[in-house]
Amino acid sequence: MNTEPQVIVIGAGPVGQSAALLLARWGIQVLVLDRRPGRDAGGSRSICQQRDVLDVWAAVGAGKVAEEGLTWTTARTYYRDRELFSWSFEREGPMPPFVNISQARTEQILDEAIAGQPLIEVRWNHEATRLTQDASGVTVHCGQRLLRAPYVLVCAGARAQQVRQSLGVTFDGETFDDQFLICDIKADLPGWESERRFYFDPIWNPGRQVLIHPCPGGTFRIDWQIAPDFIPTKTDISRKIRQIIGERPYELIWHSTYRFHSRIASRMRVGRVLLAGDCAHLVAPFGARGLNSGVPDAENAAWKLAFVLNGWAGDGLLESYHAERHAAARENLEVTAATMRFIAPRSVEERMHRRAVLEGGLVAEIDSGRFAEPYWYVDSPLTTPEPTRPFTGRPPKGALCPPAPGVILPDASIPGGRLREFCRDGFLVLLGDMCDSSLFVQVLGKVTTAPLAVRGLAEMDGTGSLTERLGAGPEEAWVIRPDSHIAAIIPHAGPESVAAALSRAMGGSPDMTP
Repeated sequence: MNTEPQVIVIGAGPVGQSAALLLARWGIQVLVLDRRPGRDAGGSRSICQQRDVLDVWAAVGAGKVAEEGLTWTTARTYYRDRELFSWSFEREGPMPPFVNISQARTEQILDEAIAGQPLIEVRWNHEATRLTQDASGVTVHCGQRLLRAPYVLVCAGARAQQVRQSLGVTFDGETFDDQFLICDIKADLPGWESERRFYFDPIWNPGRQVLIHPCPGGTFRIDWQIAPDFIPTKTDISRKIRQIIGERPYELIWHSTYRFHSRIASRMRVGRVLLAGDCAHLVAPFGARGLNSGVPDAENAAWKLAFVLNGWAGDGLLESYHAERHAAARENLEVTAATMRFIAPRSVEERMHRRAVLEGGLVAEIDSGRFAEPYWYVDSPLTTPEPTRPFTGRPPKGALCPPAPGVILPDASIPGGRLREFCRDGFLVLLGDMCDSSLFVQVLGKVTTAPLAVRGLAEMDGTGSLTERLGAGPEEAWVIRPDSHIAAIIPHAGPESVAAALSRAMGGSPDMTP
């Protein structure tokens, strides 16, 4: 890279990789810095990747994550040796609801995509210790080396304490005493390769939990809750694995121990610096809400930085990054805290409640984690509310939110690809059958110089099935953001009302009309 980057991304983990690829997709020059000497070795780590994250990665040339990942069909929950219930995800849209794949393999695939992107440069052995900023840009201090860019996106993980401190950002929350042991094994376990199993109080781990996930290539991830002061030896690990799989042959591929954290940054935007991923929020892993919230951080930041850098939107659009993603982080903290109170109760009352629920088989009250889902920007300053399309609240476990302003647009197969593939090149306005698209194009072109497409719903699939799938009316206009979230659904739409919604979605005043 011979010119000054437009954005420096600190951290080459999957959130930083995703951010760099998304920015480059918008034509932005990116420099990625990482304190490590190179890519870490294997390990499953973050294994469950949610459908909308897979969609993001497909958009940046990393579709192999979805192709190589494994989608299990059934989640079974046991209390001791008794199965309490099982459930499956709704199969909606062309993407799988999720895949299991090791973080190490995901990072390899993202590295391959970065290698083919000339707008991205990655420098290892660059530990950012301090950030300073002025009216024109940000200086990144890496020891004696100083690097500069108009904007910085920090994806440096939980250990970025020095960077947060230099920004005046606190990282409030708590660390749990409970400890967990995770092992990746390769074994032949017929019938287990398509099921996720969660055991409360199994006889081989009394009073605690065990979670077993199938992964690609005949591998399994086993996750034990263990005593806070227990340091497992190789003999301990072998004994624990044998208690589950019996005398079958197996190969131990990787193992580690970890503790949970529940923390959130006081700010996710400080001037020209945005914080994303584990650097900004840490949650318990039940529900896979770590990486699956870090990648949406990256996408939210990328399109807004691109719009500001290209002069399509004002600096105020960046403040909506904090408003939207901080709210998403708080939602994740609330959901995972409830799960932790059930899985690892701290008070006598919580322990009694957990025991009564499990022994009574009270399925509706069992909380083994709520899988990650896209956050709904219902209260965002960018969203135009519509009383006839109210947000219906957190959907049932495994279900999708009905379309509404703030909610992510459902994906669907249409001629030429998937609906979501038409969203990421700019704003998309979808029109009902009774809307005159030529008139909308003429008027909306005066509102913004940003990339904008105006399409008739019937034109997009030629059958009317997409209109039916979305439940769109003939006089409605749907304004879709570059991250596929619905900014507005306008009944009896006219060009002026759609223009106002567009202006609002780009951080302008809702009163700004052509």
